[in-house]
Amino acid sequence: MALIEVNTEECIKCGICIAACPTGVLVMGEKVPEELMAQNCIACGHCVAICPKRAINNIKTPLENQTELKELPPLDKETAQQFLRSRRSIRCYKNTLVPQDKLLELVEIARFAPTASNGQGISYLIINDKQLLKRVTEVVIEWMEAEVLKGPKTHWSLPLHIRAYREQGLDNILRDAPHLILAMAQKDFVRGRENSVFSLAYLELFAPSLGLGSCWAGIVEMCIFAGYAPLLELFNVPKDKAITGAVMVGYPKYKFKRLVDRNPLEVHWL
Repeated sequence: MALIEVNTEECIKCGICIAACPTGVLVMGEKVPEELMAQNCIACGHCVAICPKRAINNIKTPLENQTELKELPPLDKETAQQFLRSRRSIRCYKNTLVPQDKLLELVEIARFAPTASNGQGISYLIINDKQLLKRVTEVVIEWMEAEVLKGPKTHWSLPLHIRAYREQGLDNILRDAPHLILAMAQKDFVRGRENSVFSLAYLELFAPSLGLGSCWAGIVEMCIFAGYAPLLELFNVPKDKAITGAVMVGYPKYKFKRLVDRNPLEVHWL
């Protein structure tokens, strides 16, 4: 079966689809674009999405499955800057569960993040169970205590988090977040971590539009990537998959009033 189909009556031979193809699948034939190396198609959908005349179809990314872009007002520079800079890592959450449909909206947008060679390959595990989340914190604390006993190479923050939990009952691991979202990929997928970072970054940027806040669960990730079995067993991840990222999600307890500065910009030119 042919990879592409071109409507000869609509095609104007502009060549845009050919120029936009990242892997050189298309060439200009005598009448319309033709496929040259169909095996190289990565299903990015550029050829179908960019055609000004809706004249090309691709069996890997059918025209009927693509959504027409709305003519929205352009986002001005100031609004875009504030949107990006106002994202904060939320570590104080309301004791309120997020409806399942909102959590699905979050991971739905995450799947549209860019990935290397359109590899995608990321799935998600959403943890809502409050008791399970408490157990996650307890197990991570136990792992941290074992790590501290190994000596001075332990991360400097671990003793602080252990004391906060043991002496004050403070959860600095999951911050009492009502939800934990884990990204997963096939164990043999070399881009799993990289694609997860892209995807969860999309999730974090989209979260405020739903009234939600998020924060990377870095210490949980440390424990996971160390292969700590008691924690991995809690998640019951399929045997062919590995956890590649972890983000806390919930309703922010407080609202930020100012944009925080960063280190001065450092740029080198060649």
